[in-house]
Amino acid sequence: MHLAELNIGRLIAPTDDPRVAEFMNNLDLINGLGKRMPGFVWMMEGSGEPGKGNTEAHLDGDPQFVANLSVWETPAQLRTYVFDTLHARFMNRSKEWFETLVQMHFVMWWVPEGTQPTLDEAMAKLQHRQTHGDSEEAFGWDWLRAKDQL
Repeated sequence: MHLAELNIGRLIAPTDDPRVAEFMNNLDLINGLGKRMPGFVWMMEGSGEPGKGNTEAHLDGDPQFVANLSVWETPAQLRTYVFDTLHARFMNRSKEWFETLVQMHFVMWWVPEGTQPTLDEAMAKLQHRQTHGDSEEAFGWDWLRAKDQL
């Protein structure tokens, strides 16, 4: 099995606004780093236009609501990318570019090797976690630690 993850956020401004320019200008760098990491399997792609990442995949028709969906071989490999690379510096600055969401915005779940989950499937996993909490079906980092899978 591989590990899928979804992270959503709502930008504080449209993607072409100067307030989110630094974030947008570094999407290709950060996503490219992820794609070169050991354990990376797949990432939901946008149009391929430089500096857009996957920001064209609007949630609920809202162009400021963006999603990142990827698949990794193991939780430890995803964890390394998220917390031990340049990605962490940008993640730690997320309040500069993203609204604070009241509901959960991150979920992980197991998928068979070769699976490329859809955004609809990923949103259903997020909804499951929001409704039922962490379980085999949908979980976060703490659940993996508790199961000694990190």
